[in-house]
Amino acid sequence: MEAFYTARNTVLINYTKEYATTSDELLSSNGFKIFLTNFLNELKEENLTLYNWLINDKNIEEVNFQLIKLLKVMVVLELDEIDNYYLKNKVYFNEIIELAYNYWRSKQRYSLIYTKNESGLQLANFIDADTQFNQMVLNFYRTIQQKIQGSKNKVYRQLQAGTNASILLREYKWKIFKGYEKLDNIPFINTIMLRTPLIIHPKSNKRLGTFTKTNTNLIDEFVKTGDEWMCYPCKVGKLLTFIYFHKDYISSVVALPNLFELASDCECIDQKPDCIVLFGNNDGKNDTTYYYDEQNDVWVGKVSYQDVIEYFGYLKKMALTLHNLRSMQQGYLPIHGAMINLYLKDGSKKGLVLMGDSGAGKSETIEAMSKVAKGEIIRQEIIFDDMGVFKIVDNEIVALGSEIGAFVRLDDLDKGTAYRDMDRSIFFNPESHNARVVIPVSNYHNIIKNHKVDIFLYANNYSDKRGIRVVNTLDEAKQIFVEGKRFALGTTQEKGLSTTYFANPFGPMQEKEMCDPLIEEIFNKLFENNILVGEIYTCLGLEDKGDDGIIESSKILFEKIKSL
Repeated sequence: MEAFYTARNTVLINYTKEYATTSDELLSSNGFKIFLTNFLNELKEENLTLYNWLINDKNIEEVNFQLIKLLKVMVVLELDEIDNYYLKNKVYFNEIIELAYNYWRSKQRYSLIYTKNESGLQLANFIDADTQFNQMVLNFYRTIQQKIQGSKNKVYRQLQAGTNASILLREYKWKIFKGYEKLDNIPFINTIMLRTPLIIHPKSNKRLGTFTKTNTNLIDEFVKTGDEWMCYPCKVGKLLTFIYFHKDYISSVVALPNLFELASDCECIDQKPDCIVLFGNNDGKNDTTYYYDEQNDVWVGKVSYQDVIEYFGYLKKMALTLHNLRSMQQGYLPIHGAMINLYLKDGSKKGLVLMGDSGAGKSETIEAMSKVAKGEIIRQEIIFDDMGVFKIVDNEIVALGSEIGAFVRLDDLDKGTAYRDMDRSIFFNPESHNARVVIPVSNYHNIIKNHKVDIFLYANNYSDKRGIRVVNTLDEAKQIFVEGKRFALGTTQEKGLSTTYFANPFGPMQEKEMCDPLIEEIFNKLFENNILVGEIYTCLGLEDKGDDGIIESSKILFEKIKSL
């Protein structure tokens, strides 16, 4: 990959090809020339007055050369030692420096380092290298800015002037299937360093359409023209998943460590993945499709290159869809919901599972119950926040998680939650509708353990009722859970009251024949074991959220939990 790459508001700096340690090396780099040219073109659109003053009847190439030459001199000399046109109007020049700095920081900036093995200097020092680069860029900006203003700053802000994250890449030799050779020699993410809190501004903030099955092996449609691909190897639940992504979508991928456990080299080398994702495939289509390769026993998902897939939900949900399909093959029932273990002050432990599609109020109910039961709950243990599985072990229903984090709407969280965890959070369009945050919430080794289920409730966000409704028969339960009714809150293309098979459009909806017998088996066992099954009224789809009806329902729920 080239030393400096920019596309789709993203900048990739390849330290392996070119690494600047001084401001002079930075100014002499090809990357700085590209950045400055892009900034000048942006300035022409945003501020014609400053642009015309800066250009001064020259072409952009000439101005680029003159500005770089001036900046090199300014690092060494004081302004009264320099005779230059641009320094005749310090107000204008200072404004341009600020605009250029802000333009640079508005980009999503990532550094890459390639290494052949783990014992090299690159692995040991890649964090130090990125930290030094950030400090060098910040020092360079401050030197220029303070000289132009003629005084030292009184306030210093340690902003991320260089990059938002640094990624160490290695080549892993896994058991590539025949016909998948195009995936060979694509580097894997070995280690990643995130500068959080991280704010990302994708062009899209909503997921559209559904994932559909195809009878054509998607690897045949994989488009690779150079070194534009990388791989994030991860554990989605217990499943090894290789997420291959086009470099233009790296901003989505840097949020994945908050959600899916990054797989180690020994978990990948000479291993066979359960699932493969091809994300950002430049095939000229609008596909979000999946395929089961029976011969190699692997599920393959593909998301075509397009603006809308910048929304993180496309990447997350494709990985979860493949996870659910594989899980059903294994005899496990995917649950679109949230599970939490509650440790009460009386010494008991209760496993609560809430099921429902996006916007039903699963996470919000847990949040509300935490407030109303403050002092009575010693500890809460999140097992999954979006997707888990039920299976039968020793004649008991147990649940496992798939994610170590949560991808949640800021609007529906308690106002303090996002700020409480801000130091580790990754925000997506926090100023917009359907603003989201990705927060790590669980330990991987804990979410993949078997956890006992004590209560299983459907999150009903459309009924103007309060509390919970207990059901006692399979037919009653099916009417609620399989119908999957909810009032859509605009987080997908759906609006108003809608239904989704088993509230899960990520595998079960597409493969009903595989899911139906699992529902029968699991629900029969739930009733056989006298586990509380029913629905809770969250009121989130009502006007004004039913005057915080979720609080009232959460109080009733907690009283029920204590009585079990």
